[in-house]
Amino acid sequence: MIIRKSRQEIAGMRRAGEIVAATIDLLGEHLQQGITTGELDRIADEFIRAQGGVPTSMGYRGYPAATCISPNAMVVHGIPGDHRVEDGDVISVDVGVTLDGLVTDSAYTYAVGDVDPETLRLVEVGKEAILAGIDQARAGNRVGDISHAIQQVVEGAGFSVVRSLVGHGVGRSYHEEPQIPNFGEPGRGPLLQSGMTLAIEPMITAGGPEVYLHDDDWSISTQDGSMTAHFEHTVAVAEEGPPEVLTAAKSREKAGLLP
Repeated sequence: MIIRKSRQEIAGMRRAGEIVAATIDLLGEHLQQGITTGELDRIADEFIRAQGGVPTSMGYRGYPAATCISPNAMVVHGIPGDHRVEDGDVISVDVGVTLDGLVTDSAYTYAVGDVDPETLRLVEVGKEAILAGIDQARAGNRVGDISHAIQQVVEGAGFSVVRSLVGHGVGRSYHEEPQIPNFGEPGRGPLLQSGMTLAIEPMITAGGPEVYLHDDDWSISTQDGSMTAHFEHTVAVAEEGPPEVLTAAKSREKAGLLP
């Protein structure tokens, strides 16, 4: 069942989204060569709780950390630990925050140091893809319009969409209906209506779309070892026009690091 949120609920999600965005910004400030992903997770955990929120990932289905931090060929759900950030890494940070019972979810891929040009292009295409998907999250469209827009950008640039992982509804729970694939036909799938809150989440690779699950039962990486990029925003479908991005970060906008 797709849950449409009230204006009051969306206002609460907006406040949670501000914490999510600020957390991702904070991690970007600390994301330097030599720091471990475990230390980044500690920083995020302390910051979220200091703002009155709770890290949604902590304990979710047994997940052991406050954030998901996924380097290089790891697509999503990387468990923070002793991985030490190196020059040339690309690092996806994925943050969910629960505030007063409402959840928002966002992810951003940072490039660290001297990253090769093709990987930088992958990251830029990921940004373009999420913006294209967000633009289709309008009342009267369908989920397939979001999916198709993302696919067109990614595959048009010569990269691949991970087909076994999806975006999702979010708000009262971490993962709600509808599922939002990053590929598909326009005009298909559930109708988008005002009050729907969606986590739009392109996960793309420089190689093939196939992925595998690590022995930790969480981390997911590309089968061929190719580099990845992952972006995510929580948006609220408006009565008309484009959606409101509930996890937008003004500091990243000012720095030209959209989305």
